[in-house]
Amino acid sequence: METLRKWIQVLWFFLTNGFWGFPVSGTLYQGPLKVLCSPGLNCYSCPAATTFCPIGSLQQLLMGVRLSLQAGQIYVGTYVLGCMGLLGTLCGRFICGWACPFGLLQEWLHRIPSPKYSVPRMLRWGKYLVLLLMVVVLPLVVVDSFGMGKPWFCKFLCPAGTLEAGVPMLLLSPDLRPAAGLLYLHKLIVLAAVLLWSVVSSRPFCRTLCPLGAFYGLFNRFSLIQLKFNVDACTKCGACRRVCPVDIRVEQTPNSAECIRCLRCCTEACPTGALTLDIAGFGVRMTPGAPASSDEPMQQGSRS
Repeated sequence: METLRKWIQVLWFFLTNGFWGFPVSGTLYQGPLKVLCSPGLNCYSCPAATTFCPIGSLQQLLMGVRLSLQAGQIYVGTYVLGCMGLLGTLCGRFICGWACPFGLLQEWLHRIPSPKYSVPRMLRWGKYLVLLLMVVVLPLVVVDSFGMGKPWFCKFLCPAGTLEAGVPMLLLSPDLRPAAGLLYLHKLIVLAAVLLWSVVSSRPFCRTLCPLGAFYGLFNRFSLIQLKFNVDACTKCGACRRVCPVDIRVEQTPNSAECIRCLRCCTEACPTGALTLDIAGFGVRMTPGAPASSDEPMQQGSRS
């Protein structure tokens, strides 16, 4: 299952970044696919991007609310919010584990031999603060003289945007280089810090700063993709927690908002089949020889 997940992650990277003619054209892709929502964090301004980033689009929607109200217009943004809500309802943070290019990069970096450190649990609340403040509140409240806000997360924090868009665009467009000042240096420092942190800790950006992961996590308990825990089959061996990339207590909260649905504990670690996958009410046997989920009492975990 882990091998399959890696191939699907790579496939999603190429599906959402399929315009490889940008070194010749020197421009962003502006074709018909650009109206599609990328499931994972994937910068709209990446030269190869063929889809739009949900967080970037949400900011663009909110930062123009005051300006549109002054003009006597109201834009609800049902398409952007609908795409995000639909993806969250269907998959929850399954998207983080299977379809996010920046999550894949963090996993690759974590394979580099080095001392490994856990991420303090209290830092997981950081991504909710980023979602609330940088994605929602600041673009709405802090506006210029025309009533227009700023894309605070994209402009000041997002390391994926720096890696996918900022660096490539400066390499492709020498005319932009003189405009790269302290803000660009700040973004490079943030990117370097996240990449180095990813070497020693598992998926630190996803767990502490990613607003899209925070948004999808709100749906984990209710999405169509769920983990089910069989209390009677569990031996409390702790194998599931030892392999969990986000360090949750799987046997206590299998549908925690932190869970990225990587299925490692279901397919490789759990020796008794106590953890199984449930898709829209249909149990899926994940561990060879494990009892079928539909014939046993299951306990659905609550969100941590």
